[in-house]
Amino acid sequence: MMNYTERNHTFVLCAYKESPYLEECIRSLKSQKRKSQILVATSTPNDYIADIASKYGLSVQINTGEKGIAGDWNFAYGLAETALVTLAHQDDVYEYEYTEKILEAINRCNNPLIAFTDYYELRNGRTVKKNKLLLVKRMLLFPLRWKRLWKSRFTRRRILSLGSAICCPAVTMVKTALPNPLFKNNMKSNIDWQAWEELSKLEGEFAYVAEGLMKHRIHEESTTSELLENNKRKEEDLFMYYKFWPRAMARFIEHFYQSGEKSNKK
Repeated sequence: MMNYTERNHTFVLCAYKESPYLEECIRSLKSQKRKSQILVATSTPNDYIADIASKYGLSVQINTGEKGIAGDWNFAYGLAETALVTLAHQDDVYEYEYTEKILEAINRCNNPLIAFTDYYELRNGRTVKKNKLLLVKRMLLFPLRWKRLWKSRFTRRRILSLGSAICCPAVTMVKTALPNPLFKNNMKSNIDWQAWEELSKLEGEFAYVAEGLMKHRIHEESTTSELLENNKRKEEDLFMYYKFWPRAMARFIEHFYQSGEKSNKK
């Protein structure tokens, strides 16, 4: 079993332009029951980000290298000097016990790769605990409620073959067990799903905490909503399904998963 503490963990907050939700996210990280390090990463430096970070005593690191979502995430991932890193998204909110429960899960492992929690949605300031998409994802992840299946490559590949059930900002990565860079810059929406698919082939454990310990904000300006509007998400979903299924079966599965994804617009 592992013996990680909050000293081995870093939140790297990915800030972009001038999000009105940035400060709320920072407050949720500062308010964790188990307090770990917090860094801010951005490729769009501005006074707004600098002033809020300064207010909470946080340093801002500027990405001057590869741009795009994957480039920003890889930069943020590389900033953490600890074994464990969570890439916090600026619009999201973390519950008080997120770090504590993640550490408990990882410390139950022999060879952890990632650990992640269930999540809720934030829509118009309201917490949404159940909708069609959330229920589908929980059904997919249900087998991982049993610790003995955390190390099963077959189980996690079957889960990922049916959809992107793992919420990226809810994931804590074990850097010492993973490649660097971790994300490929070939998509906009499914960069994380692609990373988990590649990690699912490795020996090690996907630790799952079946509690809603972070809130993922859904709003009109979000990348997911934008991609659903211009149908790019369908192309990227098919790209991922082709990794698991023959083309006809992939299109069949994508049809049903898209109906759940459309709840993002409601």
